[in-house]
Amino acid sequence: MTINLRTAVVENREQRLGTIIAWDEGSAAELAEQSEFSRGCGPGCGSKGSKICELQSPFTQGGSCSEQVVQSIGASILDAILVQHSPIGCAANHPYNNINFRNALARRNLPVHNNTALSTNLTERDMVYGGVEKLQETIREAYRRHAPKAIIIATSCATGIIGDDVETAAREVQEEIGIPVVPIFCEGFKSKHWSTGFDAIQHGILRQIVRRNPPRKQEDLVNIIILPGTDVYTPMLAELGLRTNLVVNQATVEQLEQMSEAAASVSFCYTLASYITAALEQEFGVPEIKAPQPYGFAGTDAWLRAIGRATNREAPTEAYIAREHARVKPIIAELRAKLQGLKGYVAMGASFAHGIVVVLRELGVEVPGTLVFHHDPTYDSGDPERDTLGHLVDQTGDVELFTVGVRQHYQFYNLLQRVKPDFVVIRHGGLSPLASRFGLPSLQIGDTTFPLGYQGIINMGVEILAALGQRKFHEDLAAHSSLPYRKSWLEEADPFALARAASA
Repeated sequence: MTINLRTAVVENREQRLGTIIAWDEGSAAELAEQSEFSRGCGPGCGSKGSKICELQSPFTQGGSCSEQVVQSIGASILDAILVQHSPIGCAANHPYNNINFRNALARRNLPVHNNTALSTNLTERDMVYGGVEKLQETIREAYRRHAPKAIIIATSCATGIIGDDVETAAREVQEEIGIPVVPIFCEGFKSKHWSTGFDAIQHGILRQIVRRNPPRKQEDLVNIIILPGTDVYTPMLAELGLRTNLVVNQATVEQLEQMSEAAASVSFCYTLASYITAALEQEFGVPEIKAPQPYGFAGTDAWLRAIGRATNREAPTEAYIAREHARVKPIIAELRAKLQGLKGYVAMGASFAHGIVVVLRELGVEVPGTLVFHHDPTYDSGDPERDTLGHLVDQTGDVELFTVGVRQHYQFYNLLQRVKPDFVVIRHGGLSPLASRFGLPSLQIGDTTFPLGYQGIINMGVEILAALGQRKFHEDLAAHSSLPYRKSWLEEADPFALARAASA
């Protein structure tokens, strides 16, 4: 599909990819079969992704939004400043973002410091008379105080409602101060899923920061689209004679500029990177690595080989794969013996979840059920090598109880009751305490690179054993906890009963 960088506003995932946020109709194989990778575009959907039957819940207990994603990523760019054009309440997440930012710097062995973000602090008066003047003064103040190399503007629901001309305001101040002032249109109400926030900030960076006419191509440089986590990529690709450009989180503006100079682009999570890697290929001629994600043996082998082919390094790639197989297989065999027969449940973002299920099955763990927070029927390149759900099913078998839902606490209990796992693997922290109240040890993955590659299989096995060693604590917690739901709901077998009743 064609990406349009001429407009300042990114097309949201529902329109572009056919993204859904609620589905509970069967197995992973059935959902993969309904998706565009498998069968082409569905009836009535034009050219914008498959038509999948999506459940419509009557209410939402909690969630996230595109603006929160832009907050987190924009404030993490090391020599840029985030200006949030919003009421002050929209900035309430910054202390949490700052904790994650500091942890990410520490994991990357970078100097630890606080991130920097400003809010225009829109008031009732601004909602009536407009906030453009306040926005421009905030941009100037950000430049005066911090002398950044770029300024990122995150819009909000409030600015979308009142119709502030953020694009013109940014362009006028950019001409004054001489650095990129990048408006990111990420109003929370524009998209039903937060993953559109990845696309929105990547869209702005591609339009205004990435070099249009790079002076040279760096044939040994690979863009790795990342989230906060330990840098496992640099030593891994160094084995192939390659350098890494780790973007967008904790990157510098110079790193963002030079993305157009790289030999290729790839990621560990195609939910995160679908838009930017496809756009870099389309607009800047930087090839997108089209391969399964690097989880488990088959996925990691294919991922590395695709990078090796794209950079003409097939021989060192094969040598590295052979060495790593020889190193990790005896350790993984020992872990499999200890974990065999256990049941795990995975709850996290879509393509990340697909990868974790693969890793658990490499360890001999049964995974009869999984919750993903959204489902993209396809990704921007449309290449079947990036069909992460299809890869999961083809490589490791079906997941019988596969659910799409936006991490609703009231449904999580019912989902776990269907599976009765021995432990839960979670990416986002809000569900971990809930699993503990059910008596289930939970492994929360804060470091996004933790389960990646060959070493990631070992990492997961060791941490699962450690979590299971704390089972008594969780059982005691469950024995002294209660849930705030009626008995009828706790006995309900269908987590989406309310949605089905509302649509009947």
